[in-house]
Amino acid sequence: MAAPIDFYFDFSSPYGYFASTKIDALGAKYGREVTWHPFLLGAAMKITGGLPLPQVPMKGDYAKHDFARSAKYYDAEFKLPSTFPISSQAPARAFYWLNREDPKRAKALVAALYRAYFVDDINISNPDDTVSVCAKFGLAADAVRTAINDAAIKELLKSEVDKAIGRGVFGSPYIVVDGEAFWGADRLEQVEKWLATGGWEY
Repeated sequence: MAAPIDFYFDFSSPYGYFASTKIDALGAKYGREVTWHPFLLGAAMKITGGLPLPQVPMKGDYAKHDFARSAKYYDAEFKLPSTFPISSQAPARAFYWLNREDPKRAKALVAALYRAYFVDDINISNPDDTVSVCAKFGLAADAVRTAINDAAIKELLKSEVDKAIGRGVFGSPYIVVDGEAFWGADRLEQVEKWLATGGWEY
């Protein structure tokens, strides 16, 4: 069986959100499972020297325009949150807690959390807001709150972020197919061609 596709994303990333609505269907089309890996862009930026897009002159204004245009292109509901960007430890910890028991449901939770942030303007960097979204999703609020504050879950997220950075992940989304890395939602077409053809020499 072909190796899974690795899908890295940050909950604060509009492009990660857009790609998350397409990646599983793309994998299924070519008989590939997709393994989802939330990570923290801030940790990567400490190494790359990058800045959040809104803080970059000229590029930040373009990005806000491109978010709206890309949302339309990917047929994804989108509203730029009133607080953007955010730290994403709380939703990432909730994901990894659920993912240990039910990876399929954890993917569905990603959709609920992304929607809360990029459609309903709920600041999921706030642990209480993440817990509220998880409760509406059907998870026990107390269990989620405990998980978000659990030392083992915190260490699990740190380990996953370290592994991602060790693999060279620096942006969201970052998609790895058979060792070949693609950065950005706008690379989904290349990902599909790679899957369809088995790759190409360059």
